[in-house]
Amino acid sequence: MRPLPSEPSRDLPRAHPRSLPRPRHQPAAWKLLLMFLLLLGSLLVMAKTQAAEPGGSAGDSAKLEQVARDFLQPSVASAIGQSAELPLRAELLVGALDSRLRLAPCARVEPHLPAGTRLWGRARVGLRCVDGPTRWNVFLPVTVKAWGPAWVLKRPVSAGELLTQEDAEMAEVDWAEQSASVLANPALWVGQQAAYTLQPGQALRQHMVRATQAFSAGSQVRVTQSGAGFQVVVTGQALSSGMVGQVTRVRLPSGKVVTGLVRDGQTVELAL
Repeated sequence: MRPLPSEPSRDLPRAHPRSLPRPRHQPAAWKLLLMFLLLLGSLLVMAKTQAAEPGGSAGDSAKLEQVARDFLQPSVASAIGQSAELPLRAELLVGALDSRLRLAPCARVEPHLPAGTRLWGRARVGLRCVDGPTRWNVFLPVTVKAWGPAWVLKRPVSAGELLTQEDAEMAEVDWAEQSASVLANPALWVGQQAAYTLQPGQALRQHMVRATQAFSAGSQVRVTQSGAGFQVVVTGQALSSGMVGQVTRVRLPSGKVVTGLVRDGQTVELAL
């Protein structure tokens, strides 16, 4: 027996074709790709424009460094000439600007030294734009060297050990490598104690030595005073410890307190 064909239900309403919602229009993949390429091209153009701005290229950085060098050379020569008794040979090393800087165009750049700058060793110089659409101020690192003769140790010296003339020899060093003064005169370090352990090759400087103690406070010392054709020697009592090469106070038998320079052998020398 064959099954009867099913008839469509007459209870369900048929949807009209115009009543169905229309699908929204989606942008094609090629349009999205085109928008991405346009955006990427704009970014590349902006980067190329910034790299070509005046002040941002290697050539402009070199010009700024030359401006700083021309400004510093006379000042460096003057500063070194006033900082030491011996003639020194000046050397100026000018650093480079940060490669990430992009400076606006400037018709006139003015170099200047920051307040308190000493042209000795590591320092910096300022460069500011005084004629341009955008004012800027940058700093260049510089190194000032001052080459000259100095006494350089030939052997290691332990802390507290007395230095002798044979411990050092003359050599050319950079005086400006450290802020402490170079002891160019042997009288300033021969017979002095090493303030700490010193190594061969070190140039003797002020902070490396200290005076030896000739006597302690309360000791009996010889007080001398010399002049044209005479010398006076008396005994006094030291009011403080006496360090060779330094000034101390002594009470004389009369009760008078005098000041003099400590010499070795518990002797205090008075000036006229």
